[in-house]
Amino acid sequence: MALRDQKISVGDCEIHHMNVGGAGGRSLLFLHGMKFNAATWLNLGTLAMMGDEGYEAMAIDLPGFGESPACDLDPVEVLRQIVINQKLDKPVLIGPSMGGKVALDFALTYPEFVGGLVLIGAVGVEERKEQLSTINVPTLIVWGSEDAISPLANGHLLAERIPNASLVLVQGAPHPCYLDQPDIWHWELTSFLAENFGIVRKK
Repeated sequence: MALRDQKISVGDCEIHHMNVGGAGGRSLLFLHGMKFNAATWLNLGTLAMMGDEGYEAMAIDLPGFGESPACDLDPVEVLRQIVINQKLDKPVLIGPSMGGKVALDFALTYPEFVGGLVLIGAVGVEERKEQLSTINVPTLIVWGSEDAISPLANGHLLAERIPNASLVLVQGAPHPCYLDQPDIWHWELTSFLAENFGIVRKK
């Protein structure tokens, strides 16, 4: 895996990101939770796996997290400028917890820039519930059965309101279910991507 570790200017913000994979594969844009950063996806092995699968994957540090200094730009606007400046063609947004909220807000604000959604224990679901039915891209919802931060009811709400959404329940897992049971997480992610975006999953 050839990892590219870089910083880009987005308005007045300097955004750190990690990239794997080559141009031509479906673009994946990884966000992170409140206590994590882009390196979480590297350490978990998710970035390497996506590169090996043929995707072009980018994990970013949101402003004020990881190696991205805090700035005044709204995270949704940061994403918009990254998608445009990096010429990402309708990326699949992947976000846990806080990152899931940012991904969801972005998909509802700029649907023309989104090809798919993967929401993991997303927070802030209730405040967007009236708009969820307008999302029309393939959506994977992943939740830990023992999530004490974002109730499982939020996962069911997303699955019920978003057309073409599927819910995966990770039994016995807490809020960061992807960290607790990475094998299940990686299987479900690669299966979802293969089914909806045409890259055959490796055995």
